[in-house]
Amino acid sequence: MSVQIENLVKKLKTRKSKNIIYVLILVILCGWFAYRFCVVAREGNTDVFNMIRNEAEYGTPVKTMQIYAKDDVLFEPISIKNNLAYVSNARIKMFHVGQKIGDCKINYISKNIDLYTGMYAIKTSDCKDGLQYAQMQKHGFFIPVFAIHGNVVYVAESGIARAKVVEIAGRDLEKVLITSGLSDGDNIILSNVKDNQKIRTVK
Repeated sequence: MSVQIENLVKKLKTRKSKNIIYVLILVILCGWFAYRFCVVAREGNTDVFNMIRNEAEYGTPVKTMQIYAKDDVLFEPISIKNNLAYVSNARIKMFHVGQKIGDCKINYISKNIDLYTGMYAIKTSDCKDGLQYAQMQKHGFFIPVFAIHGNVVYVAESGIARAKVVEIAGRDLEKVLITSGLSDGDNIILSNVKDNQKIRTVK
């Protein structure tokens, strides 16, 4: 066995054997470089998805909602105990005699501020104690709370987001009542955008 190994080593030391080994190594290296070149070229021809480039070309994907003026209800919170509630001056305009609060209603609203609480007293009939919600029947454009930014609503117009300044007449935890600044059929944008931003509507 050792003799065979010695003979093999002697053959490998000859110039002819060395040349063969060098050629094999060169072929392997050339093959590897050729393979890498083909891979890089193929990757370069592949259209890799780029979000920023895609939005710049086709517009930012947004969700919209078409709106029309209608009658709807806003819900104003009111805390009641023994059919009596106290409301601040900033909120007193939200309530009126006869207004429904669930299955009960408001019977009386004081015209003057209570000297002890600094608030207006509201009396109800047959109302349960705790947090209740007074119903306010209104007419106008009702949009989700998250669709308004200060007093601005963004509307989709021909693939562009347009900022519209609106007048807010009321709100509750879920929706905002708009009385001016919008028109029937407007597509309000429900996503975060900027004025004059290129957009595309998605379902």
